[in-house]
Amino acid sequence: MSTGGAWAAEAGRQDRDTTGGVRTALAGLTTRGRSFLAAGIAAAICAYVLGQNDLLRVGLLLATLPLICATVLYRTRYRVATNRRLSPARVPAGGESRVHLCVDNVSRLPTGLLMLQDRVPYVLGPRPRFVLDRMEPGGRREVSYRVRSDLRGRYPLGPLQLRLTDPFGMCELTRSFSTFDTLTVIPRVEPLPPVRLNGEAKGYGDGLRRSLALAGEDDVIPRGYRYGDDLRRVHWRSTARHGELMVRREEQPHRSRCTVLLDTRGTAFDGAGPDSAFEWAVSGSASVLVHMLERGFSVRLLTDTGSAMPGEGGDGFAGVGQEGTDAAGMLLDALAVIDHSDGAGLSRAHDALSGGGDGLLVAFLGDLDDAQAAMAARMRGRGGAAVAFLLDSDAWQHRPGGVPGPGHRQEERLHLLREAGWTALSVPRGASLGELWRRADRERVGVSALGGGRAL
Repeated sequence: MSTGGAWAAEAGRQDRDTTGGVRTALAGLTTRGRSFLAAGIAAAICAYVLGQNDLLRVGLLLATLPLICATVLYRTRYRVATNRRLSPARVPAGGESRVHLCVDNVSRLPTGLLMLQDRVPYVLGPRPRFVLDRMEPGGRREVSYRVRSDLRGRYPLGPLQLRLTDPFGMCELTRSFSTFDTLTVIPRVEPLPPVRLNGEAKGYGDGLRRSLALAGEDDVIPRGYRYGDDLRRVHWRSTARHGELMVRREEQPHRSRCTVLLDTRGTAFDGAGPDSAFEWAVSGSASVLVHMLERGFSVRLLTDTGSAMPGEGGDGFAGVGQEGTDAAGMLLDALAVIDHSDGAGLSRAHDALSGGGDGLLVAFLGDLDDAQAAMAARMRGRGGAAVAFLLDSDAWQHRPGGVPGPGHRQEERLHLLREAGWTALSVPRGASLGELWRRADRERVGVSALGGGRAL
């Protein structure tokens, strides 16, 4: 994943429209400027009534000073360019990112006192404010601040506001830039130990099956010629039949698949916030997806709505080299903004899995009633391993100070899933996914040794 964002350039220039110039300048008067103007007008009126010429001069001076400052500040042609850089632009929940701001004076005139304010969402902290002293022509100033969020999501940073002021503090004018950047807060990813839940340590290798067996001429499956293909692989019989160059496919290693099912039903989870059951399930899904990509599996993220994320449909992502890194970034970005669905059942997810193959299925399930528990039990594939992490709603609703009971209903759900061939584990509040991952492997080995169930 990328550790930083690109520089986003933007430039601002003062408006030269003379029609609203006076109105804009007067609107920028500070409390001091308005006080001076009011005092000057009052002094001028009193001087006129009393016939005091000296007091009239003082009143005119007091009233003219803020007007002169506003006019000079408004007509000063500042040309200021600002840049923003995020380092990094994608952080896990609870992590920090530093925002670097660079301000350049691209005009031939020095600036006055500049005040910067960057707009950030409330969840990232207070709005950062900076005061920059006079900048010489061609000068540059750099400032930075940190942002942090315990809640995943995509948060806009900006646009940047530049406030200009005169040396006497009589007038302030604000200029807003147009561009902004986005900080992506992804779920926490917990490192998982390598286990053999599906009987393979890695998702590819020489010991696995081959997708194509080139046993003879009758088994050859040709495809169209592509630029760069070796001419020695041209299949002339198919070329004559199709009227275009056809080449023999190369033998490709079989790649194991893993589907992660995330239950997002709003009725299945109680509570909100970074320590809620739903956030644990999202973080667990992210951890399994990243772990499987690192092991070379082809992964797919599926929700209870029956749609594959980040896009509709698709067979999954391959975890090899840069392709796997990009796939992990796409999946984490999708999980960063995932929210509760309006669905009440798992039927659409069951339909999406009905045509699945023999890959590993890992499910993170919330609270299940009798009908949904039976539906989840039928999701178990015929030839693949299946692991279910069932969040214990009684334990997650428990408040510190007591000991929650295991719950008879939770045990019934686990028993039903295990009878269907799942390796089903209950997830109490504050559980470690790494420990549950090892426990799932131990239970698979134990069941296989006793011969009392379907091996994972």
